[in-house]
Amino acid sequence: MSPKYESFDDIYQRAADRHQGPSMLESMLATPLTEDELSQIGDDRWLAAMTQKIFQSGISWQVVRNKWPNFETAFFGFDIEKMLLISDEMWEEKAKDASIIRNFGKVMTIRKNALMMHEASIKHGSFAKMVATWPSKDIIGLWAYLKKEGKRLGGNTGPYSLRVMGKDTFILSRDVEGYLRNREIITTGRDTQSAWRAAQDAFNHWHKESQRPLSQISQIIAFSVNH
Repeated sequence: MSPKYESFDDIYQRAADRHQGPSMLESMLATPLTEDELSQIGDDRWLAAMTQKIFQSGISWQVVRNKWPNFETAFFGFDIEKMLLISDEMWEEKAKDASIIRNFGKVMTIRKNALMMHEASIKHGSFAKMVATWPSKDIIGLWAYLKKEGKRLGGNTGPYSLRVMGKDTFILSRDVEGYLRNREIITTGRDTQSAWRAAQDAFNHWHKESQRPLSQISQIIAFSVNH
């Protein structure tokens, strides 16, 4: 039995009512980049963004931001080719660098994710081009790719990395997940394929209804259930 989706107009109105009206709500919404804009972003910036989100997991985001210039220096601006040339011994030394955040497991994700991007660039011209052309109607397919081919990009880390770089994606944040569960759209664990597919189907439905990007639909749902 298919779930009965709430009218997007009703969701929007509730969000507007809770956030001082439509004008204020609209000012809070992010606009994703175009396919062309996304494809022009250097793969080094994608690696930097994903690494930052990985390090922010379980630690104060501000602490990571404060140290981020040191990360850029320590990892040569996240140049993909340079990352692949670093020796095992040098990776171990970098993980001990007090100017960054010393976490060997998270530091080693940089090498793995650089390799993922390098392999994507061989097939697609660049990792950025692969992401840019990935259809939003199957954004969960990109989530799955990052989780399988990358390192520590499961959960919301991969989706948040995509969002911050301008790729159109919804996020299964606590508020969005709670809404979807309340409406019985998601009935299994958050990171299961069935939950992802159910969420994707719902967001595709609201996109068709509203013609808004998934990222804005996601934000509006979150704003509709919180203050």
